[in-house]
Amino acid sequence: GRLMAVDAAPPAAVSAALTETEVQVASNFRGAQIVLYGAVFDPAQRPSDVVVIVRGPEQPVRIARKVRVGPLWLNSRPVVFQGAPGFYIAASTRPLDEIARFRTLRELGAGVDHLPIRAPDEQRVETRYGVRDVVVSRLGPDYLLWRRAVVRLKEKAGLYAADEHGVRFVDRGLFRAEIALPAQAPTGQYRADILLFQDGEPVSVRTRTLTVEKVGVERTLYVWAHERPWLYGIVAMALALAAGWAASFALRRD
Repeated sequence: GRLMAVDAAPPAAVSAALTETEVQVASNFRGAQIVLYGAVFDPAQRPSDVVVIVRGPEQPVRIARKVRVGPLWLNSRPVVFQGAPGFYIAASTRPLDEIARFRTLRELGAGVDHLPIRAPDEQRVETRYGVRDVVVSRLGPDYLLWRRAVVRLKEKAGLYAADEHGVRFVDRGLFRAEIALPAQAPTGQYRADILLFQDGEPVSVRTRTLTVEKVGVERTLYVWAHERPWLYGIVAMALALAAGWAASFALRRD
């Protein structure tokens, strides 16, 4: 018989946009609600999941733990972790471990457990068996405990979160996601990755950016402190001295 050519289904694609791309932070800032709308384009109408990952600017995290020395509790030597975003949320149509395999999530950094948080100052290279170099951490078996402490502190501050049903399809192929940005969210450039999953694999991705910036007096002081730190320090010291002198003068008058 004659073989018939069967056309493969065209690939699916995702598109999305933020309702606002700039968030202005003033002295009365109490947080913001970021809304994202998107659409899945798939003529074959295959089952799809959408994951929205929003990352804030990276910030080093310095952490110590309490250790008992005799009758006293003291802070241990601090450990500095790198690679931790200042803000992170993964919103999805259902739990991430139902959408993709562990390895896929790890490669994508999807979920707080898969963030590439490292303590490079604690790492060293050892030659084992005389044939290969291995990177090990001085923190030893406690490394995961330290890493979990970093994540727990961020979660407690409302800066890390997972919303297993934060993406909702509102019509055929159309979806919506809301991202809560807390008042203590860091300023800077944010990145939103919108990933379309089918059969456990990411088949399409779009990236959008969001800027969180200070405005008004807060921005003036922020820019001044970063561009002219020596002058900012002198003025801050002069203001502190003036305030102290004024208080002392008022007390003497009393």
